[in-house]
Amino acid sequence: MCNVYKSVSISHGAVNQRLKLKDGVQAWLNGALSDPVVQILAKNSQLTKTQLETLLIDVLSENLSDKHLKYDEKANLRLTKAKISRGSFNRTLRQSKENVIKSVYTVLLLGYLGVFESTKLDPYIEIANKLHEYVEAHSETPESQEELKDHAKLIEIIREELEASLKRLSGP
Repeated sequence: MCNVYKSVSISHGAVNQRLKLKDGVQAWLNGALSDPVVQILAKNSQLTKTQLETLLIDVLSENLSDKHLKYDEKANLRLTKAKISRGSFNRTLRQSKENVIKSVYTVLLLGYLGVFESTKLDPYIEIANKLHEYVEAHSETPESQEELKDHAKLIEIIREELEASLKRLSGP
């Protein structure tokens, strides 16, 4: 009788751990995908929303779980309520990786041909610098309540500038 209880308890604990992981990953995904800067960047990238979500799960889920996850476990972390098969997850992951690789090759090609030395690209370089500033501001941790308020204002100003610049550049 005791052995049955023990195996049920262990099994129940594993289910709770998977639910915590799923909740944690999905909360992080929802937060990341609802960030206005991420939305603008994603909208103008070579990735669909599903591909971005799948790629993020593949790359980040193991960091959050502190263990290697199988692809069917990763498929269960998707935000959709519908069950995603391992094959569907892998297909979407492959497509997202192919799109990222093509984007990297495009950047390498343009760099090789000297296109990046054109002054027409200066606004993009400015945005890259502003994006770096935004990320740096997010990584800093203020110590006092007053510093926290100032820090939040700074992040908001940088985010608004970044959004405006990205919208301007993504237009015709």
